[in-house]
Amino acid sequence: MNYMKIAMVLCAVWGFFPALLQAQNTMNTELTASIVPIRAQSGVDIDLYKDNNGEADKLIASADTVANKEVVLLPGSDGYPVEVAFRQVGEKDLSHDVSFVDMPSILDKNYITNPLDNMEAFVGGFNGNLWGQTDYLTLIDGVPRDIGSVLPTEVAQVTFLKGVSAVALYGSMGARGVVLITTKRGKIHGQEITVRTNAGVHVPKAYPRYLGSAEYMDLFNEARVNDGLDELYSQEQIYYSAQGTDPYRYPDVDYYSTDYVQKAYSRYDATVEIEGGNEKTQYYTNMGFYRTGTPLNFGGATENHDKRFNIRGNVDMNIANWLTAKVDAAVVFYNGIGSNTDYWGAADTLTPNRYTPLVPIDRIEANDQASLDLVGASQNIINGQYLLGGTQLQQSTPIGAIYAGGTNNYNSRQFQFNAGANADLGAVVQGLSLSTTFGVDYNSTYNVAFNNEYAVYQPSWTSYAGDNRIASLTKYGNDASSGSQDITDSWYTQTLSFNAHLDYQRTFDNKHNFSGMLLAYGFQRSISALYHKPSNANLGLHLGYNFKHKYYVDFDGALVHSAKLPEDNRQSISPTATLGWCLSEEAFLKDVSFLSNLKLSVSGGILNTDLDIQNVNNEDDASDYYLYQQVYNQTDGAWVTWKDGFSNQSTDSRRGSNPNLDYPQRRELSLGLDFALFDNAIVFEGSFFASQTSGIAVQNNVLFPSYFVSNGYPSGSFVPYTNYNNDDRMGVDFNLRLNQNVGELALSLGVSGIYYTTEASQRAEMYEDAYQNRQGQPLDAIWGLENLGFFADATDIQNSPDQIALGEVQPGDLKYKDQNNDGIINAQDEVYLGRAGWSGAPLTMGFNLTANYKNFTFFALGTYRSGAYGMKNNNYFWVNGQDKYSEEVRGRWTEDTQNSATFPRLTTLNGANNFRNSDFWMYSTDRFDLSRVQISYDFPESLLGGPDSFIRELGIYVNGANLLTISPNREILEMNIGSAPQTRFYNLGLRAMF
Repeated sequence: MNYMKIAMVLCAVWGFFPALLQAQNTMNTELTASIVPIRAQSGVDIDLYKDNNGEADKLIASADTVANKEVVLLPGSDGYPVEVAFRQVGEKDLSHDVSFVDMPSILDKNYITNPLDNMEAFVGGFNGNLWGQTDYLTLIDGVPRDIGSVLPTEVAQVTFLKGVSAVALYGSMGARGVVLITTKRGKIHGQEITVRTNAGVHVPKAYPRYLGSAEYMDLFNEARVNDGLDELYSQEQIYYSAQGTDPYRYPDVDYYSTDYVQKAYSRYDATVEIEGGNEKTQYYTNMGFYRTGTPLNFGGATENHDKRFNIRGNVDMNIANWLTAKVDAAVVFYNGIGSNTDYWGAADTLTPNRYTPLVPIDRIEANDQASLDLVGASQNIINGQYLLGGTQLQQSTPIGAIYAGGTNNYNSRQFQFNAGANADLGAVVQGLSLSTTFGVDYNSTYNVAFNNEYAVYQPSWTSYAGDNRIASLTKYGNDASSGSQDITDSWYTQTLSFNAHLDYQRTFDNKHNFSGMLLAYGFQRSISALYHKPSNANLGLHLGYNFKHKYYVDFDGALVHSAKLPEDNRQSISPTATLGWCLSEEAFLKDVSFLSNLKLSVSGGILNTDLDIQNVNNEDDASDYYLYQQVYNQTDGAWVTWKDGFSNQSTDSRRGSNPNLDYPQRRELSLGLDFALFDNAIVFEGSFFASQTSGIAVQNNVLFPSYFVSNGYPSGSFVPYTNYNNDDRMGVDFNLRLNQNVGELALSLGVSGIYYTTEASQRAEMYEDAYQNRQGQPLDAIWGLENLGFFADATDIQNSPDQIALGEVQPGDLKYKDQNNDGIINAQDEVYLGRAGWSGAPLTMGFNLTANYKNFTFFALGTYRSGAYGMKNNNYFWVNGQDKYSEEVRGRWTEDTQNSATFPRLTTLNGANNFRNSDFWMYSTDRFDLSRVQISYDFPESLLGGPDSFIRELGIYVNGANLLTISPNREILEMNIGSAPQTRFYNLGLRAMF
């Protein structure tokens, strides 16, 4: 394929490039001596390094160049550089609303395949979102990019910007938090080649459990009798289906049996990293490949798989003593080979008795020439023994489609490019520099499919002498293959990003540290079929000062621009400020030996954002623009007829205009506390935050007189979008690390978490009853009826409030509480039931344990989530009409089980009364997950042949992921309905450095 040729060329280029640079190394008359960094233990505030020639270890306490050696600082060091908005700061100077992880340190003990995998165990305030916000901005090397476009092996650092001060410089699009992912770069040392390879298996955790044919038909008959209808299935059908002696005549299809799915499937990957450089040029290259299978194991599905190939090259160049530049490029090729059917969706809807998937040819009567002629004409004889089964109503089957329906190849092609330069303007003004970066991304996806038609056959059976034979076949459809490829769902996105900033960094008298930045930043995306390009543009200003790293004052602000607003309101200023006080530097605490780095900080500010200007009636992002304008539409079918007989379509208003529509604002105040005790044996970082998103744009009829809206025919509205709704969020986050050495055993325990609350603090509402007001309730509130159990009999129904508004009821149906005592159960009786956790569970905690003994490392990671609820509202639980029956219905109400029933009576009608949001269907999503365990062994240098050996480092590891879930509702939480199953993953890996 063409992309493989491109990949081979790129591999050759990037493979040859390091050799050229290595040759350049030998030509330089004086080279900077290279170093091999050795990772310090967590909390250690010095850095160890060792010369390549094996000289004695040396301790370095700063980031300065010592003896012509570039010192690489590691996490825990005072000067360890952390990426924040458009600059780096030392770890000690971080604000409380910024957290980070060093990805190589994570991979040393915990091999992962997604950069954000289980980050809640390392970062307080992150639970899949940041501080209760949603849709944070993801930046990879400063450019908005899909998280799936980068692998952990490519990543150097991940920074989580949570508070308003941390994200202000990113303008409107960054107002809900920012995740910065920084990829690795080359260093000044000899060439290093690191190879990592993994091989593992996915083991499905659970599948939905549906009833077999006999039990399904028996209960379906019961449901029809409940509805006053005749039974549909004969006792003979039910009996022989229960016997299971002839699954062809009496089908009993289990789509999750080993006939169709396998107990495990493989995943393997390999990565090669090449890095090095000299004073002039440093380079980093990453080439990776992975392939993973699928659970299906029959027909063409045995070849289904996903595979990904990537190449990244990052190059830094010292062009002059005052000018540096960088050029980065990455390509990702992704292919998913699948079938032309939604197998998992069909598996959860098709009843087990619906049809016979495979019709055995040897069961056809020998004298049935017509049927034998159909066999001879078929193009799809499965395994030489079967025809594809079906019926007149089931001519398309998931099993038939996998055998004969063709294939679908999903393709994704991603290209990323960055170019930047940094100019030291110290000759003009000491401490002044200019940086600029341009980035471009292009991502295209499309499906290439071979769509084949296929015939299915319905057998007519006869029996004699105890043998079931096929008396005749009825054919539906035809076998046909065009042989042509169909290209569908073609989609592309293009991102252009640019930033330029003038920076000032200066220290006076070794006490007064000043920093400043003047920034211009923006990005724009072009998306298929989207007329208006989503964009972000702003100017930014940073001013910072600290006195001896003791007292801190920072200002970060932005002048934002948005095309979503009227022209006079498109610009606005977002100011934020941070104050910090490192108490441990004060004289009265300086001599407290067990205390270090005690720091208090406070941040606050206002961010103007257009993220909360949305057309809630349309999912198309382009419709979020021009909401300030009045819109008129022609109404389909509404005509005006004049006296002369001519007719015209009517034109109706859909919304009014609001030239004063303005930015919603995120207003926030946060407090931080950091400290370390007993030489970093205990390290704590914590924050409290309170924020309000005010002025959310809504089109709310309640805010205007009733004549602004026509609810008749034709309908229309003159109600404009206005800034009205307010949302509040409040919470705490923390990160606690405990470090202890016991002889040769080094232990480290990390605990992080977030607890937060949300509230709809302002809403315009017209509910008759105050208990239905959304104002004052959580943003992720679940609303529904409060159930009082099942109706026992007709008398119980007669003596209860009227539920006819919800549908006809019978004994065995759910009855509900009349909240307003009006004698009627309807939507006015819905109440607040609990939180859904749309932005993450109210309480999220993560735990990570590391134990090092000699060359062995044990690592375990767990997560805990509590306080949210789910609703059992899919067709696995809400079984009505012709739905497939799950094991849930075994607890159905009958007259004999009315005191122990766990499920309403069965019905073949719509079940509207029972299957609606109520606390009957709610369940707690509280859970503890043992997410990962890994055991690693690093071979000692002596076994590898010493410091001059060909293999410089070698390690092996075994790990498991998604190993255990402890929850009162574990079976629900581990079961996927309508999609591929959740899996446990077991892996064996090897890492070597040359």
